[in-house]
Amino acid sequence: MGRRQTTTARERDGDTTAAQGRRRATVSDVARAAGVSTATVSRVMNRNYPVAAATRERVEAAVRELGYVVNAHARALAGVSARTVGIVVGDVVDPFYAYIARGVEREAAAGDRLCLVCSAQGDPQRELAFVELLHERRADAVIVVGGSVQDRAYTAQLADRARELAADGSRLVLCGRPALGPGVPTASVEYDNEGGAFALTDHLLTQGHERIVYLGGSPRLSTTRDRLAGHRRALRLRGVEPDPELEHPGAFGRAFGHRRMGEILRSGLEFTAVFAANDIVAAGAAQALEEAGVRVPQDVSLVGYDDVPVAQELRPRLTTVHVPLEELGRAAVRVAVGDSGDDQWREAASGVVRLGTHIVVRDSVAPRSPGALRR
Repeated sequence: MGRRQTTTARERDGDTTAAQGRRRATVSDVARAAGVSTATVSRVMNRNYPVAAATRERVEAAVRELGYVVNAHARALAGVSARTVGIVVGDVVDPFYAYIARGVEREAAAGDRLCLVCSAQGDPQRELAFVELLHERRADAVIVVGGSVQDRAYTAQLADRARELAADGSRLVLCGRPALGPGVPTASVEYDNEGGAFALTDHLLTQGHERIVYLGGSPRLSTTRDRLAGHRRALRLRGVEPDPELEHPGAFGRAFGHRRMGEILRSGLEFTAVFAANDIVAAGAAQALEEAGVRVPQDVSLVGYDDVPVAQELRPRLTTVHVPLEELGRAAVRVAVGDSGDDQWREAASGVVRLGTHIVVRDSVAPRSPGALRR
């Protein structure tokens, strides 16, 4: 009889899993079924916080019904629950994210903390899932890096996760992205993104360039919106009206820079300078210009953004905006865990830390000459 009951339970669990599209139940599934927060589910599973008996029974019943299994790695990390920092990046091979992640890892290690790195690959839902996973693993800080999408549902979900982390004594840190709104318990580490774009565009304008192609960067991301805003503001202050034909947003990758620059050259669009949304896009654009026999900077000036190593490896060396990437990562950890005795970090833990940017002038910009205009 006992054997038959066990089989029936397994069959019921299998039916439930099939009903969920044959995916493993998550802590969010359990929370919804029990009518509680994911933080409460974690407390019941980890038995590390008092929970009302009736609530515990509902959670345990949902766990049994859904066949939820606590991740073994999460259990293994339970012994270092207060010594873990999680970071969610867009792409681990992109230098922008890699240098910020290095700053996070080094600052975490200095405080004897484990650093867990997750790559969302540009998918907002994957990003939310990683924040939830790091919460399940009881990270005492979760740092989300890079531009955010402008989507109310996504923002609301991330705000909910920030509240759940705060309820468990953890913290969500936004690194290089806008706040989630008033009353949401987060800390922010920013850099002067718009100001850097303004200064770089103004530099081109002072060299006589008014027909400036803006190239790359997803228009969905706050990073692109801020850089475009700074670019346009600089143009207007110099009496140049932004021309939509010169704005070519897209991806942040080298392949996009190469392909779109080639298309622009073949289109006959008039321009004398290119503002690439980051140094990687600039590298792709430089390749396309070289293949077309266009000289940098004699024919066309070229600038980038971020000041990652490729900026110095290009020939000519790239004029760009320096972003203190590693320091952003370090600052995010200091704000999150509050180890530093410095008052500025204690005060910043409930607000915003803003780091500066500056232009690095190298060899890829020259004054506009009459022969430089592309037709």
